[in-house]
Amino acid sequence: MEESFELSNYLPIRFKNQNEEEYIEFLWDSFKSNYQNDKYQFSFIAYHMLFMSFVYFNVWQIKKIHKEDFEKITLGFHTCFESATSPFTFSQEQERRIFTLFRFFGLGKEKIGQYKKIVDARNDVVHSNGHIYYNTQDTVDDKITEILRFSEEIQQHSKSAIQDCFERFLIESQNEDDRRYINVQEQINEELIHEHYLSQKDLEFCLEYDIIKLSEQPNYAEIEKIFEELKNEYSQEETVAT
Repeated sequence: MEESFELSNYLPIRFKNQNEEEYIEFLWDSFKSNYQNDKYQFSFIAYHMLFMSFVYFNVWQIKKIHKEDFEKITLGFHTCFESATSPFTFSQEQERRIFTLFRFFGLGKEKIGQYKKIVDARNDVVHSNGHIYYNTQDTVDDKITEILRFSEEIQQHSKSAIQDCFERFLIESQNEDDRRYINVQEQINEELIHEHYLSQKDLEFCLEYDIIKLSEQPNYAEIEKIFEELKNEYSQEETVAT
């Protein structure tokens, strides 16, 4: 079960409103309580819902970071993609179909096909078909491992988009008079993290960004200041004991 909580690193560290945060907490509580009480089939359902939330957050990032591309790749999809005000709005689209949007990240048919199969596995257990597919800890642990692998694959392919987002944020935030919040921490939390539903994994991509690329910007010193604030607040580097 310990391994399962790794998924939290792929989910947003901050949410735009309390309802969204409570929803994710509810799914975690449902997963844990069912797992601990040997109701593995129901724990899998909750864990899959957490995974699909991760998927919606990634699609939202495409929408926010690459708007024109997003409009092109969602042609023919549910109208929710055009009018969405929250990542959870994307749940109106068929879950299997939404994975095809990850072609934008460079994921191929084979990988997308694997992601669709996890939806099929979930569908098998939500109908009253008389079967208990996950009746041992090992059976659900295998699915957890699979979901974590899928999450990491999708995450790695989103690196370029996240760093594009971070670069734009730094450029747009370098002037205190023009940005929304004078306080650097507020600017990071609201305009970077909240706006794009960034996860700890996303922030690691941000911290890997080479800000030297922006050294010709007029307020590079402020860009350095913002970067250091992000690093101090969210770096996961372990302190080596001496």
